Amino acid sequence: MAMKQNYMIIDVAKCHDCNNCFLACQDEHAENDWAPYQAPMPRHGHRWMDILRHERGQNDRIDVAFLPKPCLQCENPPCAKGGDFVSVREDGIVVFDLKAGKGKDISGSCPYGAIWWNAAEQVSQKCDFCAHLLDDASWEPGIPRCVHTCPTGAMAFVSEEAAAFAKRVEAEGLAAYKPETVAKPHVWYKNLHRYTKNFVAGQVLKGGDVAPDVVVTLKGADSTAQLVSDMFGEFRFDGLSDGEYALAAEGKELAKVKVAGTSVDAGDFEI
Repeated sequence: MAMKQNYMIIDVAKCHDCNNCFLACQDEHAENDWAPYQAPMPRHGHRWMDILRHERGQNDRIDVAFLPKPCLQCENPPCAKGGDFVSVREDGIVVFDLKAGKGKDISGSCPYGAIWWNAAEQVSQKCDFCAHLLDDASWEPGIPRCVHTCPTGAMAFVSEEAAAFAKRVEAEGLAAYKPETVAKPHVWYKNLHRYTKNFVAGQVLKGGDVAPDVVVTLKGADSTAQLVSDMFGEFRFDGLSDGEYALAAEGKELAKVKVAGTSVDAGDFEI
């Protein structure tokens, strides 16, 4: 039977930037010695659970997405090339050997910026899914502190065979962050488009008043999407890649818009 692997799933749509995951990580590791797993994290300066922020849109049609980013626990970690003290456990967690890594700064080897140099302890450090807790049978939650602390359910922890998780990725529409950088991470995201893609939004009007329940069509070079305007006549097509799109409603062309690295407020349209 294949060894179960540990995975973290983060829903970008449910993250409100409360920083509870970051604080839980600090509470667990700052000035706490968990050798041989971890040396004490410095009280200031490290963000093993970092939270990236991305504002999208224009005018009053804007939103902000938050992307919690720990070490992605890559199956073939680039940091392993920077130090012979880096290894991958049977459960998929990437760990550093404290003794062998003494005095070796490999913080620059991670393309995601997830490794931090601890000058006081003279070791490189990062998230390891709280491996010391996962290996402790008395830790009843059986999950990392960040996941245990998340108040919105934005974070989940899964332990299952790789084949089963691959099916979960497909079924739940999970995505990897910057998959072109590192393949097969053990941190996956729901609604990642909220951070990595863009939207086209607008409003339809009839007689100068808002027009709800209007079918609006967005057509690109390779795809066509439809949705119904909400009670305020507003519409938003999300998850768009860069390109040119045509908007139409009730057989009337509304506008042609270009998405180029940013979301677009297409404006208000009388139909």
